[in-house]
Amino acid sequence: MVRVRFAPSPTGNVHVGSLRTALYNYLFAKKQKGDFLLRLEDTDRTRLHEGAADNLLKALYDTGVIPDEGLVLDEDGNQAQKGDVGPYIQSERLELYQHYIKQLLDDGKAYYCFCTKERLDDLREHQKAVGETPRYDGHCRDLSQEEIQRRIDAGEPYVIRLKLPENKEITFSDTVRGDVTINTADLDDQVLIKADGFPTYHFAVVVDDHLMGITHVIRGEEWLPSTPKHVYLYECFGWDAPQYVHLPNILNADHKKLSKRQGDVAVGDFLDKGYLPEALVNFLALLGWSPEDEREIMTLSEMVDAFDITKVHRSGAVFDREKLDWMNGQYIKAMDDEALAERIAPYFDDENIDHDTLVQYASLIKERIACLSQAPDSVKEILNGDFDWPAEGEAYDILHADTVPILYNALYEKLTGESDWNAENIQGHIKAIQKEHKKEGVKGKALYMPIRLMLTGVMHGPDLALIMSVLGKDECLKRLRRFHDEIL
Repeated sequence: MVRVRFAPSPTGNVHVGSLRTALYNYLFAKKQKGDFLLRLEDTDRTRLHEGAADNLLKALYDTGVIPDEGLVLDEDGNQAQKGDVGPYIQSERLELYQHYIKQLLDDGKAYYCFCTKERLDDLREHQKAVGETPRYDGHCRDLSQEEIQRRIDAGEPYVIRLKLPENKEITFSDTVRGDVTINTADLDDQVLIKADGFPTYHFAVVVDDHLMGITHVIRGEEWLPSTPKHVYLYECFGWDAPQYVHLPNILNADHKKLSKRQGDVAVGDFLDKGYLPEALVNFLALLGWSPEDEREIMTLSEMVDAFDITKVHRSGAVFDREKLDWMNGQYIKAMDDEALAERIAPYFDDENIDHDTLVQYASLIKERIACLSQAPDSVKEILNGDFDWPAEGEAYDILHADTVPILYNALYEKLTGESDWNAENIQGHIKAIQKEHKKEGVKGKALYMPIRLMLTGVMHGPDLALIMSVLGKDECLKRLRRFHDEIL
């Protein structure tokens, strides 16, 4: 049975690239009727951020990329661990790592290293100066057991390194890149256990993936150079390695890796700005993969049905914010007014706006906004009464047509007498004017455009009767009187 995992470090907000990695793991697991695990890799104690695990879970649950096993939220919304192969937090698995590092030491596959930071820094500087690739020189590879014990007893700090064989070709299969071969001459004797006793990623990930039954490792391509070390560790333990899938990077507009230093790239930032979770997930799914039928708008379940891990692209995908805006706008347009009203409500500061008004706002703006945070400004723009009427061009000609005074008088009279102000009644009055003054030319373009121009100053926009309904009777009559005084 397929088992995949998303295993981030709790080092801050969730990057959109991390969400895409989680999403691809999720899609593959669901397509294969397998399990999607969430594991927290918190062994780098210097980079931990308080609350990062909460942010991680919130991002996954908000976007629907919900783990079947591992670190989850319980029914009360609290962190919990679910599954039979936990703990799913690495800092709670230290005894396991000690067991397996002892096995490597006993088998001569790992060794103690007492080199100081100063020595390692000097070594790297020298190697750079002579044009060599910085890597550990094996200074402590062949220390005697007596020497090792003496230095441990003396309290010298140490790390434990992987003892790579010399000049060995390591080959592994990658679903995206095919067979990859790297010689150990180009690799480093990786630190497996740090001086603080915690494992490095490279050691813990192999132990955890094996013990948790992970069949496919789907992760970013930045881990590709490290994979031969992981494959060799599997070999050292006599375990079968998983199938690797290294995803292409997400790139910015300059075709460089999308970085936190280049603006808001955290999942929470996008959601706070009013990008819909379902639109963001849809967009990220297509950054590195596309369905055979080249659909662009898909639900999460439709993505599961269409997903094919063998069709993941090899080259990086550009994070096109204009495309994200377009896609988010498509999702907004497809929402019913009631649902959209609920979504835009948090972006309005005025607590006195009732639900019915928000529903009207939603109908007005749904064709005009790319994200929910634009709702207040879009409403203000539509309802803005501080405008000047056009002084030239087609709009000017429409407002100065011979039929406009007739239209104005009829409209002002009917609106003044309306006691039940709503879009349906307003539309009825406009149709009545057309019927009553059709012979005088008040019809079609000579009907709707002059009314819109009188009341908003522009020729095009959302449904006219709805705008008038939202503006209210007093405001509409006020604008009509101003038009009469300044233009007619």
